[in-house]
Amino acid sequence: MKQKTYDNQSISALKGADRVRLRPGVIFGSDGIEGCEHSVFEILANAIDEAKEGHGQQIDITLHKDYSITIEDYGRGIPVDYNEVEERYNWELVFCELYAGGKYNNNDGENYEFSLGLNGLGACATQYSSEFMNVEVKRDGYCYELHFEKGNNIGGLRKYKCEYKSTGSRIHWKPDKEVFTEVDIPPSYFEDVLKRQAIVNKGTAFLFINEINDEKKTYLYEEGIVGYVKELTNDKNFTEVAYIEQETKGQDSPDRPEYRLKFQIAFCFCNESNLLEYYHNSSYLEHGGSPDKAIKNAFVYGIDQYLKSENIYNKDEKKITFVDIQDSLILLSNSFSTVTSYENQTKKSITNKFIQEAIQDYLKEYLFIYFTENKDEADKIAKQVLVNKRSREKAERTRINIRKQLSGSIDIGNRIKKFVDCRSKDKNIRELYIVEGDSALGSCKLGRNAEFQGIMPVRGKILNCLKSDYDRIFKSDIIVDLLKVLGCGIEITSKHNKDLHTFNMDHLRWNKVIICTDADVDGYQIRTLILTMLYSLVPTLIKEGKVFIAETPLYEIGTKNETYFAYSEYEKTVLLEKIKTKYTLQRSKGLGENDPDMMWKTTMSPESRRLIQVLPEGMDETKLMFDTLLGDNLSGRKQFIAAEGHKYIELADMS
Repeated sequence: MKQKTYDNQSISALKGADRVRLRPGVIFGSDGIEGCEHSVFEILANAIDEAKEGHGQQIDITLHKDYSITIEDYGRGIPVDYNEVEERYNWELVFCELYAGGKYNNNDGENYEFSLGLNGLGACATQYSSEFMNVEVKRDGYCYELHFEKGNNIGGLRKYKCEYKSTGSRIHWKPDKEVFTEVDIPPSYFEDVLKRQAIVNKGTAFLFINEINDEKKTYLYEEGIVGYVKELTNDKNFTEVAYIEQETKGQDSPDRPEYRLKFQIAFCFCNESNLLEYYHNSSYLEHGGSPDKAIKNAFVYGIDQYLKSENIYNKDEKKITFVDIQDSLILLSNSFSTVTSYENQTKKSITNKFIQEAIQDYLKEYLFIYFTENKDEADKIAKQVLVNKRSREKAERTRINIRKQLSGSIDIGNRIKKFVDCRSKDKNIRELYIVEGDSALGSCKLGRNAEFQGIMPVRGKILNCLKSDYDRIFKSDIIVDLLKVLGCGIEITSKHNKDLHTFNMDHLRWNKVIICTDADVDGYQIRTLILTMLYSLVPTLIKEGKVFIAETPLYEIGTKNETYFAYSEYEKTVLLEKIKTKYTLQRSKGLGENDPDMMWKTTMSPESRRLIQVLPEGMDETKLMFDTLLGDNLSGRKQFIAAEGHKYIELADMS
């Protein structure tokens, strides 16, 4: 086999459109749908830059049925005519030349003070990655038209005199399937991006025309980030919305040029929701960078200093962290600079040292003054942050304890008192019967099919999990043992305890979890408390249809040749009408008094038993009922009993 030579002729460079078409991930961060979406954002960014400079306060964005896109602004119009300085047409520089454009002198404020579009990459890169692109520009009393196909201009520049109400640019293009692996950008992307841009570009209207769903919607925030923070709180904030705006100058290091920085911050504290978002030159900083570090450092410093000065910390208590603050903080940061160090072309993080230091220093000073002048609000913030901190620390201790308690899956029979496993290890057939007390354990153990049916007895009344905190719940041997037997961990979604979440459906050891209690008041109460526990700690078992209730008979009707079982008053009546011979009628004995054959026939045999599947239908109504009957809603419980209690009075006679 001939060896290839690596010499001076081995080096090659991509030229023209191929620089983007063959390597879109280099410019757009991905060759998939995210990269395709970013190519759209580059055109939108240029329109936003015009609006920010005060040229046109509306931008129209259309998603066509063929997933092509049109973005039209009412700004000054892209210069596309001949450029005598460059001795080339401007349209070639803008749409066919990477790193050319009107944003290289931002620091001097020549064309754009604070630009979102990144110095000439966007329009050209998006054109190169398009199946086609049509450009229409209105300026200087002329209309200009351009047409591109797969990165190549077709027909040059068409220019003609025309009348128009407004100058501006209209670009219609379709991302190319040969460049991106996916090009059908969903409407949800536009809805998310346009709302974000409306928030951080105060007073600019974004009209989204969704031809796919035949919908139109305008995004406009007259108050900018302050308006959005107010919208998020929905009047549930416990401090007023604070707003900071500051302009300054600085440099990232002595050998770097000085540049201008403007930043806006709106925040408040709220226990209903939290949010932390950063924008720079209107670009959403998903990974934060400099503003993120600045704000976190300043808030931790400011609140920690206040806690110390007011002597609110307990003796030897650990210092707060930003997690404790973030739990109750809604904050948007919107910064602008004439020089920006983006982490990459996708603009998800910035790294400017001066931006971090400027925001951090100003915010520290602002918070000191704010806490001094607003003592009541400062106390509320400090106390809530400490509540969050102590909840987090308590949750961490509980989490460690829970992991210890629930860990281990080998030979669980030796670890769990009175649990009786089945022989099969096949999770597709295994059934767990949760039964009431030791006597029922004996009957079920003798009456079961030991191949696939396991038994877990519940000793006494189980704890009401809706009225107990996690510390108390996991001190209950019954609950911990039952969770060990289930094997799937626990589901915790509450804000301060989400670290306790250990749930994994794949670790569930059973195909069916069957609650089996006596058909009397005590049995119904135990059944309800077990259901409450499952609803509180492992609700996915209910959602996945894994939880069942075994119906147990109310009556035994004996004849000379056969014994019949009635599971309700109605069934008893029907059976008695059918029986023509002498019979005996008695209330069914408790599970503990049943003989094995009866247990198998009435409760455990898949052929003859009756199981009620617990389904997740009407989850909102279910939650309301659980909270009313078993939660802390005492007044609601009294009202329910007064209104509905007469319907259940016969149950009291069964005890």
